[in-house]
Amino acid sequence: MNALLIVFLILWAVSGVGLIVFVLLHSGKGTGVSDMISSSMYSSQTGTNIIEKNLDRITIILAVVFLISLLVLMIIYPQGSIAL
Repeated sequence: MNALLIVFLILWAVSGVGLIVFVLLHSGKGTGVSDMISSSMYSSQTGTNIIEKNLDRITIILAVVFLISLLVLMIIYPQGSIAL
């Protein structure tokens, strides 16, 4: 296995796990983990909005990194070309 494959596989796996975690942190209707965290950290509504915006940004960034690394792996190493 060459270094490029290892780097992109690690990037793909880390972004995938991070994407799962940050999607689960989003609140559905005020009952999510992010609502519990934000209510303990901030008592005003503006704090919740900031936390939700940051969760959205991080989730979008992780999704883009996941998709780009997946596309790079698909282009560089088409199906059946990786010999373990």
